[in-house]
Amino acid sequence: QVQLVESGGGLVQPGGSLRLSCAASGFRISINTMGWYRQAPGKSREWVANISSGGNTNYADSVKGRFTISRDNALNTVYLQMNSLRPEDAAVYYCGIPSRGKWGQGTQVSVSS
Repeated sequence: QVQLVESGGGLVQPGGSLRLSCAASGFRISINTMGWYRQAPGKSREWVANISSGGNTNYADSVKGRFTISRDNALNTVYLQMNSLRPEDAAVYYCGIPSRGKWGQGTQVSVSS
């Protein structure tokens, strides 16, 4: 069955970096558009980035130029490199297959000095 397991979250100071990983099983990420979303306390889930089966990437304006989504098809893993983190980036980050409504359990990112 489809499984997605996020990791790599943690506490970082403003301006710092983190790399999130999303290990997928039960399907091939190479033939699916994969996405990262985030949800902060009291807010609705927000789209962050996606990568298509053809490798095209798209980003929310709020993260463009700071975040990079990528994938390793051999490892069946999707990544989100997050640089220049801001306090407003703090949230639980989820990866998934948006078209199929499949999501992982999320990983917490906290940005604070």
